[in-house]
Amino acid sequence: MARITIEDCLKRVSNRFLLVNMAAKRVRQIREGSEYLVKSPKNEDIVVSLREIAAGKVQLRVAPPVEQAADEERAEPEAEIETEDEVAAQE
Repeated sequence: MARITIEDCLKRVSNRFLLVNMAAKRVRQIREGSEYLVKSPKNEDIVVSLREIAAGKVQLRVAPPVEQAADEERAEPEAEIETEDEVAAQE
């Protein structure tokens, strides 16, 4: 049985912090009822989400920054993940 490693995921994601964020958001999606994108029987949700990221089935989507007044602080753009199915539906 093949094991998923962080190095496999880092081939698709630029850094570890971003990887943690993506995996956590994908686990939430799975626990809210989203279907698995890879076949992974008897694995925990976190392992499935890492397998999906390593397989390139989950991508990061960064929302454009919102225009703000000059005296307000700049907020970080909100990042979301999208699955292959969502990308295909947009096309």
